[in-house]
Amino acid sequence: MAKLRAFGAFWYDFVIGDDWLVAAGVVAGLAGTYGLYRAGVTAWWLLPLLLVILLPLSLQRAVSVPLIPRRTRAQRTPQASPRTPPAS
Repeated sequence: MAKLRAFGAFWYDFVIGDDWLVAAGVVAGLAGTYGLYRAGVTAWWLLPLLLVILLPLSLQRAVSVPLIPRRTRAQRTPQASPRTPPAS
């Protein structure tokens, strides 16, 4: 069972990766391309168009969301103990 779970985790990480929005966009683009093809429309242009749209969105999301939040000055400075007498 552990090997099956590891196999599933690998494929989830491989397909979804860091950004689920890009994975969903690729699936939607493939479905849209197939739908346009079935309707008789030349649809080669849909996936490159999605790439032009999704790549900047993914990069913007990656840059604007820090992986490790920055600590403020108040968090870096230890609080004085209530029993410590004030400095003279």
